[in-house]
Amino acid sequence: MNIILLGPPGAGKGTQASKLEDERGMIQLSTGDMLRAAVAAETPVGLQAKAVMERGDLVSDDIVTGILSDRLDEDDVKDGFILDGYPRTEAQAHSLDALLAEKGMKLDHVIELVVDEDALVERITGRFTCAECGEGYHDTFKQPKVEGVCDSCGSSSFKRRPDDNAETVRTRMQEYRTKTAPIIPHYEPQGLVRRVDGMADIETVSDSIEAILDGK
Repeated sequence: MNIILLGPPGAGKGTQASKLEDERGMIQLSTGDMLRAAVAAETPVGLQAKAVMERGDLVSDDIVTGILSDRLDEDDVKDGFILDGYPRTEAQAHSLDALLAEKGMKLDHVIELVVDEDALVERITGRFTCAECGEGYHDTFKQPKVEGVCDSCGSSSFKRRPDDNAETVRTRMQEYRTKTAPIIPHYEPQGLVRRVDGMADIETVSDSIEAILDGK
């Protein structure tokens, strides 16, 4: 089963991809991870990417597609993959179609986690973690049982990500709408697009995705 998981930052794609890896043996293919691995391994396309990055330039679509091509040749993806962060544009979607056809592979589903922007802003801006053990909390949904004390390790030190602010979240949402969401019309005529409520709790979202993959 090969899928693309879509949704703006904070929609829960990473969480759901991890669950699919654990429960179905699917492999999450993140462009950032693949890029770093190719550079570290000094593959031919990885060396191309390294040279571009050292110049301070953005890695081209051709290089990203080349790195993905190499990754898809590895044995561990044969039981299914989850594309996360690629394709981001319609041009990349066309490149992916050609690449998969060349390898005799296909996409089974394009699953979008649909979110409410205002609720997503509240979800993200309220997040904070224990600075010692990393336990996650939220201003509204999950406060420590004892105010100012971590439930897990007893630390009184907490931190927030500097980019977890309303302005940054709304900018990311806008970027998703203008750049990534337009790939959905590319896949809809193929009958691949399915949508789930990304604002539901993690288990409900997971159950919805499982139902899609099981053909229900």
